[in-house]
This record gives sequence, C-alpha cells and structure tokens, in this order.
Amino acid sequence: MTYRTRIVAGLSLLVGAVAACSNPSEPAESEAAAAPERVLTLYSSRHYDSDKALYAMFEEETGAKLAVREAGASQLLETMKAEGDQSPADIVLAADVGSLWRFRDAGLTQALESDTLETLVPANYRGAAGHWYGVARRMRGIAYDPSRWDAEQLATWPTLAAEDKAGEICVRSSSNIYNLSLMGEKINRLGTEDAQDWATAIVANMARNPQGGDTDQIRAIAAGECSIAIVNHYYWVRLGASDSEADQNVAASTSFLFPEFVEGSGSHVNITGAAITTSAEDTALDVYGENQAEAQRLFDLAGWN
Repeated sequence: MTYRTRIVAGLSLLVGAVAACSNPSEPAESEAAAAPERVLTLYSSRHYDSDKALYAMFEEETGAKLAVREAGASQLLETMKAEGDQSPADIVLAADVGSLWRFRDAGLTQALESDTLETLVPANYRGAAGHWYGVARRMRGIAYDPSRWDAEQLATWPTLAAEDKAGEICVRSSSNIYNLSLMGEKINRLGTEDAQDWATAIVANMARNPQGGDTDQIRAIAAGECSIAIVNHYYWVRLGASDSEADQNVAASTSFLFPEFVEGSGSHVNITGAAITTSAEDTALDVYGENQAEAQRLFDLAGWN
C-alpha cells in the first residue's frame, strides 16, 4: 500500500496539510487494519485558541492526526537545527515571515509549487519560489493619545522622527521580529541611509528604554509614560474587546492609525506564514482537486476573500 502526503495551506492560523492515502486498488481488510496512523507534524510559534479549533476541524475532515509543537520561532529554529535530517517537522508556522526567512536561510524549508495556493494567496503574500505562503495579516501601526495628537500629525512613519516627538515614543526591543520586518520594508522602500536616519531619530525620541511587548506600550500611553506607541493593531483591538474594565479603559483612552511610508504609499503589513520543511516525508507537495474545497474553506475562515 502506498501513501502520498497532500499538503494544503490554510489561512489565519493553519496552513494545513492533508495527509491522505492513495491506492489504485481497494486494500484488503487486513491491509487496512495494518495501515499506520497518518500523522502530520506542525511546529508553530503561535498559541491561539482559534488555531486549536482549526486543528480539530482538520483532523475531523481528513482523518489524519496533527501533532503540534508550540514554542517561540527562535526556539523552534534551534530545535530543527539540532534535529537535522531526523526532524519530525513537516510544516513550520511562524507569526512573522521574517522568522521563516531564517528557517530558509538555515536550509530548513523547501519550495512548494501549487496552482491552488498561488490562486488563493496573492503574490505579495507568498515567498519567492514558494518557500512560504501567508496565512494571516496584521498591521503594524501607531497607538496614540488623542488628547495629545491629531491623526494628521502621525499620518506617515517619518513624522515620528520629528523633533516634536522627543520623549513621546514607546516601542519594544529592536530585536523583535515585528520591528525588524518594519525596518526591512523601510530599507527596501527608502534605502539604507534614510532608514538608518529614521531609526536613529526614533531612538532619540523614545520616552524610555524599550521594554515589554506591544500591549505594554499601549498601557504606557494610558499611564502617561508616552503618547505614541509602535504596535501591531490587534493588541489594541484585544484590549478593547477584553472582559477587563481596566483593559477597555486603556483602549478607550487611546486611538490607533496605520501610518504610510510616504503619503499615498500604503502601510506596513506583517504576515504570518507557513513553510514546508526539508524533512517533510513526501516531496510531492502539490494540492489536489478534491482538497481544493477544504483549502478554500480554511482560507475563507481566515478572511482571504
């Protein structure tokens, strides 16, 4: 009996792989009983309940089992390096494709060519040669104190470098992948020299040394420690949707906007993505027609319409 792994990408939370059996003839009952359990191993740096719901749906609809290992992207990267060719990982899911670039640079991912995925995932949301496909989008923007600033004063990223922002900015560490991705796009759009000048000005305008995560930056605005924070949009949305009155008050006391690089250029988008590993058992990683509806449903769930 032969097996062929069919890997399907799903957006927002899961690029699923459908590990399905294929056999030109019906196996005997004894052969079917002896068939090994089909298991797909996913290394994920995400930790959301919505992911778990999609994992359960994937298992129910495909009959395959999904073995999930959750850890930070850096930890998973070092784990796969240590595991080498013996890594059980079939798919790696990272909160930012900057992390997936590190997996590729380490020789841990392989290209995936799929007409279905290329149809479902826009070209600007997938990597070169199909080394990763986007599964979710998040915007990196600015939370701010509306009693201190008008939106027009913060409409573009360069405005944060102005002298009137001195002592006003909170941001997490520059080593964070979200900030690295933002800087990467600034370099690509504006050149190294302009990006360096902007980063230097941001440091000069900081209200405090970088500390904490994105939510901490927004709370710092409410606490009066700064009036501008560079954060991903969903942290601000999450505070507003919290059951905690204190969190709701933090969101209510702040506003959020998506600055452009220059007027009319558009805003920065962080992409969560998934990649097939070089240790994946089957290299025939295309998507087949009968699975296209499942892939489309997962993509629709994630909002890629």
